[in-house]
Amino acid sequence: MPLDPRVRRFLEVLGAGNAVRTLDPGVLERREHLAELMKLGGPAPPIGHIDPLSLPGPAGPLNARLYSPVEARAGSLPGILYLHGGGLVAGNLDTHACIAQSLAHFAACRVLALDYRLAPEHAFPASLDDAYAAVKVMRARSADYGIDPARLAICGDSAGGTLSAAVCQAAARAQDPPLALQVLLCPILDYSRRSGSRVEFARGYLLDQTTLDHDLRHCMPGGGDPMDVRLSPLRAKDLAGTPPTLVHTAEFDPLRDEGRDYFERLAHTGTGLSYTCHPGMIHLFYGLGAVIPYARTALECIGHEIRAALA
Repeated sequence: MPLDPRVRRFLEVLGAGNAVRTLDPGVLERREHLAELMKLGGPAPPIGHIDPLSLPGPAGPLNARLYSPVEARAGSLPGILYLHGGGLVAGNLDTHACIAQSLAHFAACRVLALDYRLAPEHAFPASLDDAYAAVKVMRARSADYGIDPARLAICGDSAGGTLSAAVCQAAARAQDPPLALQVLLCPILDYSRRSGSRVEFARGYLLDQTTLDHDLRHCMPGGGDPMDVRLSPLRAKDLAGTPPTLVHTAEFDPLRDEGRDYFERLAHTGTGLSYTCHPGMIHLFYGLGAVIPYARTALECIGHEIRAALA
């Protein structure tokens, strides 16, 4: 299927698709650009309330927000730890607020969005340590947060998907905490190879290979192994014990193939729940509702899948 016409126009406005093109000077430009891009999220759906939180982290308190849907009552609801994208060097609670709020609304869940530590100030695996600590806090404090500990899920988009998959693998090995569901949105799952989609869509489709290389270089400033399964969870030899998983990719995303390949491996273990490749879409389309109306449709679909999985 060809690019969605609205997506094509959006890429043309950005400059023939080069949405991230002046990154070599450092991460400040990367952060500023992502913040501007995420202003295109469009209006967020209704929300019951948003509570700022401070969670104990491995190196100090971590800021978070707890989103509760309009229909939330005093009883417990399913809970989702949401981990934002940004290559592990960019993004924060504000940039991805619309996505977190949409998940709470459409999935009828409480969503805890985490402000994990970013590289290069905090080199990887600081972000992973924060994410794993947060999901354990969510379970330990589930009663305080109005979350059903038996219906605890994790969702990550892009590099947040890296963290989500790595947390689920760590939790499976440690058998702590038990997770009911994993949701991966256009995830980065293997920094160590150039898949067919990474080659085909390396330039001109919002997320360039140059950007991926830039983020990896700053994520591990002292040098690191891109084959490390904590950073490239697709390379893990054993996926047994990971929770049921929903994977969503986009047809014109360089990350498409690794998301598909991960789901196929999970399907062999019996934990691959559903895979969707959104036709005509690019990376991060679900976060650009102001210019890509299909984003709301996709988020609603994802929310309904989560509702069904955690029912």
